[in-house]
Amino acid sequence: MPSSPSLRARGPAIALTAVTVGLTLTTAYIHLGLGGLLFTMNATGYALLALALAIGSIPHPLISRFSWLPRVGLAAFTAVTIGGYLVMGPYFSLGWIAKAVEVGILVLLAADVVRVYGSPAGLVRVALATFSDRPRTGPMQTA
Repeated sequence: MPSSPSLRARGPAIALTAVTVGLTLTTAYIHLGLGGLLFTMNATGYALLALALAIGSIPHPLISRFSWLPRVGLAAFTAVTIGGYLVMGPYFSLGWIAKAVEVGILVLLAADVVRVYGSPAGLVRVALATFSDRPRTGPMQTA
């Protein structure tokens, strides 16, 4: 069965989101397996952000208006997690594997921001436009 042109055009976007969600759930699983309140809270945060990122990819006007928020939230959460590990440790093999997965998340999020918004500045414009009264039809509209 041939795929429709819109599905073919959305294929890379779906794949990028799916891989980002997969890596986010991977690091959530790693943190959950470490036990303790801090790691459990970190795992919960990653799982919720993965869900938010997946929901944010649904093509609905209200959801699309706020689709920048899970990207920014996941990037910030991931950066803080990496920073916390580098400052506090403990340094062990699985920790470094988790950090490699998290760097992968940041790289994929950066690629996604460029794909959707054109640049980080485009993301900022869209985020600020979310709270303005001007109507907008798509993520890259600058009017």
